[in-house]
Amino acid sequence: MRKLSGIFVVGLFLGAIGAVAVTASHGTAPQPIAVTEAVTTPSVTPTPTAKPEPTPEPEPGKPAEKKTEPTPEPELGAGVDAAALDKVVRGGNVSAVVFDRRSGKTTVSVHPGRGYTSASLVKLLIALSVLERGGPVADVQRMLSRSDDGLASRFWVSYGGASIVTQWVRKLGLTGTRPPADPGRWGDTQITAPDVVKIYQYLLDHGPSAILAALHAATERGSDGFRQYFGIPDAAGGREWAVKQGWSCCGPTRMLHTSGVLGDDSRYIVVVLTEHPVSVDYATASKRVTDIVAKLLG
Repeated sequence: MRKLSGIFVVGLFLGAIGAVAVTASHGTAPQPIAVTEAVTTPSVTPTPTAKPEPTPEPEPGKPAEKKTEPTPEPELGAGVDAAALDKVVRGGNVSAVVFDRRSGKTTVSVHPGRGYTSASLVKLLIALSVLERGGPVADVQRMLSRSDDGLASRFWVSYGGASIVTQWVRKLGLTGTRPPADPGRWGDTQITAPDVVKIYQYLLDHGPSAILAALHAATERGSDGFRQYFGIPDAAGGREWAVKQGWSCCGPTRMLHTSGVLGDDSRYIVVVLTEHPVSVDYATASKRVTDIVAKLLG
């Protein structure tokens, strides 16, 4: 047997190792190649968040202001009672009614059932009758704003006399109003405070605007020289007003009446009827009526 050279033996040995290595690599599952994918996010400018306005710090020593709800306007005449008004007309009589047109409520009702002679308040019904039949507007306004008795007498005769009163009693549903016992004495028409309120409600809602314009233009002195700003005008204190006043000179007692509307948009209808002993002069009686209205206004 021939000897194998050393080089040949070494070659065989190395070949065997290579064969083993190749066999091993074919029998192993391929390993995944890790791939890193670069993701590029588009650049977005962030929207700034609105910051709340800082609450102002109160000045040192000064408390922070608090928001308060507006105080409701008190009702006219709230808290006025009959005894307080009776005391003003010592020895006489008083009736007072206040109607709030905004709330639709009567806020004062003192002796509402008492009857009085109307004096010049009946001129409101005379004016309605004249204007309803197309009478002279300017003369009607003069009769009201200056309380002109001569014009009232002329209209009374020309437009129906006592039937003027009965017509409006039916139309307005007046319950305490009636014509004078003597048909020629229009100032003796009988009235009550609630009925006068109804007359004003009709004037404000349905009556000719010429009448209210005349009441807004009432002069300080009537056509007979009597000062007719007692009551509502003297006590109004800057409030807007429109009035028809009444006073009588002849009889066992003196009548002084103040009636009209008061406040923005003619909010209140105010009627105060008074009767005074003849021993009380007109200046004193006028002041008493003003004092009564002042109590109603608070």
